[in-house]
Amino acid sequence: MAIKGEPARILVDVVIPAIDEERSIGRVLDDLPFERLREVVVVDNGSTDRTVAVAKKHGATVIHEPRRGYGSACLAGLAHLRAKAAPPTIVVFLDGDYSDHPDELPLLIDPIIEDRADLVIGSRMLGDNPRDALLPHSRFGNWLAGMMIRTLFGVPMTDLGPFRAIDWKRLEELEMEDVDYGWTVEMQAKAAQRGLRYLEVPASYRKRIGESKITGTLRGSVKASVKIVYTMLKLRQASSLSSFKS
Repeated sequence: MAIKGEPARILVDVVIPAIDEERSIGRVLDDLPFERLREVVVVDNGSTDRTVAVAKKHGATVIHEPRRGYGSACLAGLAHLRAKAAPPTIVVFLDGDYSDHPDELPLLIDPIIEDRADLVIGSRMLGDNPRDALLPHSRFGNWLAGMMIRTLFGVPMTDLGPFRAIDWKRLEELEMEDVDYGWTVEMQAKAAQRGLRYLEVPASYRKRIGESKITGTLRGSVKASVKIVYTMLKLRQASSLSSFKS
């Protein structure tokens, strides 16, 4: 509890899902502004290389989630934070492949600290990034998802970027549950449904180290696209049914 007259301490925790990111995870961790963070949690989602050892060496807490899936790893990270004596004020998510620029983390958390936003997305579409940093089908997928969210939920969005920060209390209200490709769009669609203050900031982006587990293959890209569209339509239908019943 904060002492009367003193500002409450801002606790910022980071969750990084990772599978076989031995070559990149150390660079991600080294670029994070640790002086502004309480804990960095790397969720190992079944690595067969030295991801765990490298993450520990570079200052991260490592937990294990054997159930494969991006959402599964994120949910495991949140369960770890939920069990702490004091919950975080803000949670930041980013990937472990060094495609994001971890040093830009203040751009995402400061609007929440300043009470200007509840959810902040680092938009790769707004940043001045190399064309080859994001594959063409990923650019198209982001455009399609943004158009659908705007149409279905009335909030303009340009990106489903993984680099994001959200107020912990508002995140808990979203009751996140997707275990794989639908995680990011579930968060943004639910945030729109519940009226969270949404903000996008330009984010730097580069070609990842290694091959993407999702967009690196045609099969992965198709599965992700189908799941994203399905998730949005399911949430929209649930919202419509709820409004009808009330």
